[in-house]
Amino acid sequence: MRPTPTRARALTAAAVVGVVAATGAVAVATSASAAAGCRVDYSANQWSNGFTGNVTVTNLGDPISGGWNLTWSWAGNQQITQGWSATIAQSGANVTATNPGWASSLGTNGTANFGFNANYSGTNAAPASFSLNGTVCNGSTGSPSSSPSTSTSPSTSTSPTTKVDNPYAGARGYVNPEWKAKAESVTGGSRVSNNPTAVWIDRIAAINGTSGSSSNGSMGVRDHLDAALAQGAGYIQFVIYNLPGRDCAALASNGELGVNELPKYKTDYIDPIAAIQADAKYKALRIINIVEIDSLPNLVTNVGSQAGATATCDTMKANGGYVQGIGYALSKLGALGNTYNYVDAAHHGWIGWDSNFGPTADIMLEAARASGNVKNVHGFITNTANYSALRELFVQPSTSVNGQSVRQSKWVDWNQYTDELTFAQAFRTKLVSIGFDSGIGMLIDTSRNGWGGAARPTAASTSTNVDTFVNESRIDRRIHAGNWCNQSGAGLGERPTAAPASGIDAYVWVKPPGESDGSSTLIDNDEGKGFDQMCDPAYAGNARNGNSMSGALPNAPISGAWFPAQFAQLMANAYPAL
Repeated sequence: MRPTPTRARALTAAAVVGVVAATGAVAVATSASAAAGCRVDYSANQWSNGFTGNVTVTNLGDPISGGWNLTWSWAGNQQITQGWSATIAQSGANVTATNPGWASSLGTNGTANFGFNANYSGTNAAPASFSLNGTVCNGSTGSPSSSPSTSTSPSTSTSPTTKVDNPYAGARGYVNPEWKAKAESVTGGSRVSNNPTAVWIDRIAAINGTSGSSSNGSMGVRDHLDAALAQGAGYIQFVIYNLPGRDCAALASNGELGVNELPKYKTDYIDPIAAIQADAKYKALRIINIVEIDSLPNLVTNVGSQAGATATCDTMKANGGYVQGIGYALSKLGALGNTYNYVDAAHHGWIGWDSNFGPTADIMLEAARASGNVKNVHGFITNTANYSALRELFVQPSTSVNGQSVRQSKWVDWNQYTDELTFAQAFRTKLVSIGFDSGIGMLIDTSRNGWGGAARPTAASTSTNVDTFVNESRIDRRIHAGNWCNQSGAGLGERPTAAPASGIDAYVWVKPPGESDGSSTLIDNDEGKGFDQMCDPAYAGNARNGNSMSGALPNAPISGAWFPAQFAQLMANAYPAL
């Protein structure tokens, strides 16, 4: 993923929220079997005038085929505005939720989960009863909670709705067996192959698995969840990465959906993922979703008349596809009691300047509000698939050389930050100040930012020239902080660790080490991934990277494909060393 150090103007963007229209007609399932018995577990996470409802229905009778519907009545003035994983219709106080097209059957002891956002005033009482295909469900129901992290569901509930503060704490991470096998195919790879890495869902086909794909294994989302259960893992990480007009400023990581395909993103991509994650068999897993890498910051730095501007970024800013798409993903994926959304927040070398810092936080708030509730965001992640050093020991913004601040150096270029840890902590403070929950946590991707080996400085330079001092003292050895593709000299960083610093939920390996950032030359593929010159080692750069050499490794495959030479380098330059 690409940094864009170009400074940007302030941005205002309008967030648009899609809603489910209330109608006088109540939708019903046809040719559906009656239920002999059922149980409903209901919870609501509410705020002053709205709430997110989560419903799990269990069929205790004979198998249902041909469709199902769940009905209830509100005791107050609740009005549903948006629903997911079911078709929800409301007439007055009466509500009917009908099965989605992909889940028309409900076997004995089978469960279905769906959710919705709603408005209310006064008292937000839970429904007194539910009926499945006309049969009253005899199980108890929960009641609303004023906190998004608690639920008053009864002890009979089989779907946990209490979210922990830090999903990484005290839990074992899922080790992707496909990545593990690739890592162990390289000499020495077994030293790190048992570390948890994220699973990238970078196109619709990846949801169910893509046999023969160059950049994904054959396992789909459900396969990975089942494998996590078999491992006894406590958490699993997925990267949600398929926005329309994806990564509007970097061809190497473009995607399959066009700029106007937001409806397809919702129905064909997010909805099926949410439905799988909602399966009650995975209720004990903490499912962590890393939401849409390199998206919202593009709407700040790569639009208009700026050096990094592209026509596609201008389009995505104008049509609201990124804001609306992320809002929808947050709403659907955040509705479950065991899911945790972390939104991508770029890195210090992209948005560390004041002109980018505040506007980026603001547009993230717009996307969160588009989800119906900012508490659908559990936290943020920085440095995803990037190379920024975790901590620059000898080059901090406060450092002066012969009366000059290091911020005046060509490398720092007046940025307010020089490393990811201080940036992530400061950005968290900013996000809370503008309206995000005070409990949000940050993740830092350390999969490729170790910069160890012989070139790693062990002391500050003695030079009195500010540029020489910075270049001889900095841990990040890239030619330019704007370089992002398969960087030569990079190494593995800190191993995945929970709660390593104040405000940081974890250091993570979200970009699996050894997976390419993009191809060195044009390679035809059926995954929508283009060729970006920043991945060509002979490329002399552009305005985004100060017209510097790209610093990329040669002979790289398309983004996401296995790149053994890169993995060998990462191990050789690991810090801490292997």
